[in-house]
Amino acid sequence: MGFDYCGIAKAELLSDDARRLESWLAKGMNGTMDYMANHFDLRIDPTKLLPGAKSVITLLKNYYPSEKQTMDSPKISKYAYGKDYHEVIRKQLKVFLQDINQQIGAVEGRGFVDSAPVLERSWAIKSGLGWVGKNGNLINKQQGSFFFIATLIVDIELNYDDAYAKDFCGSCTKCIDACPTEAILPNKVVDGSKCISYFTIELKEQLIPGNMHGKFDDWMFGCDTCQDVCPWNRFSKPHTEEAFTPLNEVLTYKASDWEMLTEESFKKIFRHSPIKRTKYAGIRRNLRFLE
Repeated sequence: MGFDYCGIAKAELLSDDARRLESWLAKGMNGTMDYMANHFDLRIDPTKLLPGAKSVITLLKNYYPSEKQTMDSPKISKYAYGKDYHEVIRKQLKVFLQDINQQIGAVEGRGFVDSAPVLERSWAIKSGLGWVGKNGNLINKQQGSFFFIATLIVDIELNYDDAYAKDFCGSCTKCIDACPTEAILPNKVVDGSKCISYFTIELKEQLIPGNMHGKFDDWMFGCDTCQDVCPWNRFSKPHTEEAFTPLNEVLTYKASDWEMLTEESFKKIFRHSPIKRTKYAGIRRNLRFLE
C-alpha cells in the first residue's frame, strides 16, 4: 500500500497517555492550539472513534527526501516538500481497508492521519515501531524519525505486536542542545508554545513574539533542527513516494522570490501542498520576521 512499517496493538484505553496529555495541556504547552484540548475522551479511547474497536493498526510512511533546498532558500520542513501527506495517505488507507474487506470479509474500520483526535505516536510505540526520542518524535531504529504516522482502527481481533522498543537515546542530548528556541525540555516533553513549527505554521496571529527574534535560524515553514541533528537519522533513506517529489519552488525559491509571490500564485502553486496551511498571510509574516 506504500507504507514502510506496520504494527498492531490491542484497542484499549490509553490511561498513562491521558495523564501526560492532561499535564501538558494544563501547563499551556499547546499555546493557541486550542484544538489539542478538544475531544479528550476520543484521543485516549479508540472505541469512542469506532464502536466495537478491537485493533489499532499503525503504519509509518517515509518522507525523507533525496533532494535538498538551495543554500540561500528560506528553510522549509522536509515533510512539506511535496504533495500534502493528508491527501496521499488518506487514499492509501482507504485502499488498505478495502483490501482487508476483500480478503477477510466485512470489517468496520476508520483511518486517520494527523487530523483527528488520535494519539498516533502512542499507538506506534505500543506496536513496537519505535521509541519516543528526547525531541518528542517517534524514532525507528532502522530508519530514524522522518516518518508520517497513520492509524487504522478496525473491529476485528488480530495478532498483536505489543512489543515496546527499547529506548536507544541514552545520554545523547543533541536535539535539546540544538533547539533554537529551547522548546525541548527534560523527560521527553516539548513545549509546543515555543516551537518554531508552532510559530511558523500554527500561530494565526499576525505578529510573532519579539523575544523570538533572531532565533528561527532561517526557518520559514516548520523546523527540522531536532531531527537533523539526531544520530539515528543517519540511517534515513530517501522515500520512494512519487507524490512527495519536491516542488521546484520549495527547493529553489530565494527570499526575494517568496516576497514577489502574489496571493493568486501562492494558491495555485501550493494548492496541494502542506504549505497552504499557514496561508499566504502567514508566509508573508514569517518572511518579515526572518529579516
